[in-house]
Amino acid sequence: MLYKTREPAYERVMGRFWRALLDHPVVLATLATGLVGGALHLVGQPFAARVLVSAFAVLVALQQARGMVEDLRSGSYGIDLLAVTAIGSTVAVGEYWAALVVCLMLTGGEALEELAERRARRELTSLLERAPRRAHLASGEEVDVETVEVGDHLLVRPFETVPVDGVLVAGSASLDESSLTGESLPVHVEAGEAVLSGAVNGGAAIEVRATARAADSQYQRIVRLAVQAQESKAPFVRLADRVAVPFTLLALGIAGAAWALSGDPTRFAEVLVVATPCPLIIAAPVAFLGGMSRAARGGVIVKHSGALEQLSRARTAALDKTGTLTFGTPRVTGVHPAGGADPEHLLALAAAVERFSTHPLARALVERAVADGVPVPDAFDAAEVPARGVRAQVDGVEVAVGSARLVEEVTGRAAPVPANGASVVHVAVDGRYAGHLALTDVPRPEARATIDALRRAGVRSVMVLTGDGARVARHVAAQVGIDDVRADLLPQDKVDAVRAARPRPVLMVGDGVNDAPVLAAADVGVAMGARGARRAAHDARRVAVDLDRRRDVRRAHARRGGRSPPRDRRGVDAGGRRPRVHRLGAPRAAPGPGRAGRGAAPRG
Repeated sequence: MLYKTREPAYERVMGRFWRALLDHPVVLATLATGLVGGALHLVGQPFAARVLVSAFAVLVALQQARGMVEDLRSGSYGIDLLAVTAIGSTVAVGEYWAALVVCLMLTGGEALEELAERRARRELTSLLERAPRRAHLASGEEVDVETVEVGDHLLVRPFETVPVDGVLVAGSASLDESSLTGESLPVHVEAGEAVLSGAVNGGAAIEVRATARAADSQYQRIVRLAVQAQESKAPFVRLADRVAVPFTLLALGIAGAAWALSGDPTRFAEVLVVATPCPLIIAAPVAFLGGMSRAARGGVIVKHSGALEQLSRARTAALDKTGTLTFGTPRVTGVHPAGGADPEHLLALAAAVERFSTHPLARALVERAVADGVPVPDAFDAAEVPARGVRAQVDGVEVAVGSARLVEEVTGRAAPVPANGASVVHVAVDGRYAGHLALTDVPRPEARATIDALRRAGVRSVMVLTGDGARVARHVAAQVGIDDVRADLLPQDKVDAVRAARPRPVLMVGDGVNDAPVLAAADVGVAMGARGARRAAHDARRVAVDLDRRRDVRRAHARRGGRSPPRDRRGVDAGGRRPRVHRLGAPRAAPGPGRAGRGAAPRG
C-alpha cells in the first residue's frame, strides 16, 4: 500500500529526470560514454575504451574551447578555462577516466544552472496578459487594435481595457490605472481629458477619440522601456569567474614546476586535475538550485544566480509605495458622522447602499461593516451615478453615498476635504449632509521593521519612487521611516532616478506593469508578484516575491565588518542565532500611485 501511494510521485520525479537529460544531450552523451567505456573494460577491450573516452573528452574540450574563445572576444571569461586545460592534459598523458570526470562536472554544472533558470521562468511567465488586442469602434464594429488610427472614435465597454491612448469625448469616467501608475484608487476623468491605454474602464460605457496608434500608446511604451532597460545593462560577473584568470595562471605555474622537478608529464596533468575547480563548477549551480527551491517554499523565486551576490552588496534601496510599502487596497480608517450622530449607523447606511457598487471604495466600506459586526439593512431602488456614487432607499429614507460632487448636488453645500491625503466617501440622508468615511491605503505593519533591517544589512540610502501625489507619498513614507520621497513619477522618471542613484548597487522593489522598466534598470529588481503583475516579475530578472502565499521572506545578510551583529551568507549571526524574520507578505488586491495633476476618482 505504501508503494502504491508513492508511485505517482516517484514516476513524476523520474519523468522530470529523464526529460532534463534529454534536454541536455551533452550530459547524456557523457554518461553514455562512461557506461560504454566501462563495458568495454569489463569485456577485455581497454584500448577501445581508451580511444572512445579520449575522443569524447577531446570533443567536449573543443566545444568548450570554442565557446571560451567567443567569450574572450566579447571581453568575458570564466573558471571553465582551467577545466578545459585539465581535459586536454589528462587525455595527452592517458588518464582518460579523469578527463571524463571533468567533462561530467563541467557539462553537469552548466545543465543544472540552466535548469534552475528555466524553472524560474516557468514560474513567472512573461506573457503580457493585460495587453489590449481588440477595440470596438463607435459604430459597434470590433477590430484589431493595430488597425486603430488617430482620430477614430472608440467605444470602451464597462470593465474593458482602453485599447489606445485617447481623450474622453463626453461625460465622465472612473478608470483603474493600477497597471500603469500603480494607483490603487480609480482615477476620475472628465470630457476632454486624456485616457491612457491599459487603463480599465469603470461600470459605464465611454466614448474615446484615439490620439495615438497602438504602437505609440502608453502601455506599449512601458513595455519598450522595460526591454531597453534590460538590454542596456552590463552582465554581472560572478565571484568565481572574477578569480578565474589568476587562479588558472597559478595552477599552470605549479603544474609546470611539478613537471620540471619530477620529469614526469603525468605530474602536470595530476596537478591540473586537482586544481580544476570541479567542486566550484558543480557546487554553485547545485547550491543555487537548492537555495531556489527552499526560497520558493517561502514565497521567493530567485530568477538569476547573480542576484544573490548583487543582493549581498546592495547599498541603495528604492521602493514603490502602493502594494509594496502598503497593502495596495483602500481600508476604512475613520468614520466621521455629522452633528454627533452614531458612527455605526453612518457606516451601516453607507454599506447598505454600496453593496450595489463594484467600486473599490464600496467594497472597502462593506468589508469594514462586516468586520465590525455592524448590521447592514436592505437597500431598495438603487441607482448608480457613473463616476460619482450610488443613491438608494434605506429604512424609508433616501441615502446618497459617493463623491463630494454627488453629495453637493444632493445637499447644496460643500463637502469637507481631508487633510492627510485620505480618500473620502461622503453620505447624505434625505438631502442633508450626514458625514463622511475616510479611507487610506495603510502601510503594512512590518514595513518599518523591514526598512530598519535593510539599513542594518548595509543599505545606506532608502527612497520611495511612486507615481502617487507628493502629499500621500510623504504621509506613507513618514510612517515607515523613509525621508527621501520622489512622487508624481512616470515610468521613465523612475528609471532615471534609479540610474542616477548612488551608492550602488541599487535594489528596486516594486510591482505592476508600470514598475517593469525600473525593475529591469536596477542592479537587483525584486518583483512583488501577488497581483499577478507578470511583466514586472519577468523584467525583474533577479528576484520575485509571491505575496499570495503569505509566507515569510527571510532576510539574507552577507558578512560585513563594522556592523553588529555580523552575519554569514546563511543568515546566521556571530552568536549562532538565526535572524528574525521580516516579510513583505500580506496579500493585497490592487496597485498604487497616480500621476501629477491627476487625483483619485472623486469617490475617494
